[in-house]
Amino acid sequence: MIKSLEKHYKRLIILIEIILFIVLIVLAYNFTPSKKGTHTFYLPLSDINTTISTLQKNGYEMTAIDKWILGLKKIPDEGWYSIKPNKYGRIPFFYTFYKQKTDALMDVVVFAGETKDEVCGRLANDTKTDKQKLLNAYNDMTRFTEADIIAGRYTLARKANEKTAIHYLFMTSEKTLEGFKKEYFIKPLSESELKVIYIVASIIQKESNSLKEMPLISSVIYNRLEKNMRLQMDSTLNYGEYSHVIVTPERIKGDTSAFNTYKHKGLPPQPLGSVTLDALKAAAKPSPTEFLYFMLNEKGSHDFSANYTEHIANIKIFRAYLDEKKMKEEQKQEIQKQEDTNKTINILTPSFLGDTAIEIDWQKVKL
Repeated sequence: MIKSLEKHYKRLIILIEIILFIVLIVLAYNFTPSKKGTHTFYLPLSDINTTISTLQKNGYEMTAIDKWILGLKKIPDEGWYSIKPNKYGRIPFFYTFYKQKTDALMDVVVFAGETKDEVCGRLANDTKTDKQKLLNAYNDMTRFTEADIIAGRYTLARKANEKTAIHYLFMTSEKTLEGFKKEYFIKPLSESELKVIYIVASIIQKESNSLKEMPLISSVIYNRLEKNMRLQMDSTLNYGEYSHVIVTPERIKGDTSAFNTYKHKGLPPQPLGSVTLDALKAAAKPSPTEFLYFMLNEKGSHDFSANYTEHIANIKIFRAYLDEKKMKEEQKQEIQKQEDTNKTINILTPSFLGDTAIEIDWQKVKL
């Protein structure tokens, strides 16, 4: 009897020791500090593996137990998260991670044709962050120097830092790009082929925002390249600091860079600025034309032509329109100037008799 009790007692002691050991392990895990990482970040997919990898990329040390705890409650949704330290340890933190999703969001817009300097400058102003840090993050991630962020509207967390904000814009643009490539290309594009698409799209974007004209301008670019002709397009000189500067004959003569397609054959060395998805589509699928030229017309659109004779005729028509417009504007200014002069004279001429004038019979007036 005594031996039996002793046996049960030993088993009980062993069981208690095992339970205490497990409790100590759980407590040790729960209060094991993790490296402090980025507090605000974007979760691109709603699954455990993506959550773990996203946390790791943002500076947090993950364990197999963390992954298990995350799966106990609710899989976090895709979106922006702002993590707050949990004083009760790792278990409640990961168990309630899905509740850390933030609604402190803001919309930002990347406009078509903007350079990375312009994008980062406006983004810094809107988000109250540091422009240089944004540019540094952009340069660390860039593939094409410019145009990596597709023009459009994006939603950022207000507390996102510079690196996180740029990473999100790049990641979202890449997602859009993947959809575009699947739709327009059967075979995978090489990096150099993709760069060509981006450069052509950036030229199209500078030349016109018309969805109807974009594929036509694209055809002109490819047709001229195929014939080994210089592109001779003003838009290619709207690069970097000259992004929004009017291209003059003096500028064309003086610019010796590879962006000057009046002097150099082929495409510019890099995209000119951000592009829309529509411009990318036009660059990937130009209209089947023989056009080699296009010229602005009085309606604000372009006239396209397949030979130089037609192009010269279009130039003459537009110049005649400009001359007539200038003449009418000068006439209008002259009439306005005369009217302003008459008003000034009327204002300066005193009326001694007031509003009522008396007609005088000068024959009856004697000195």
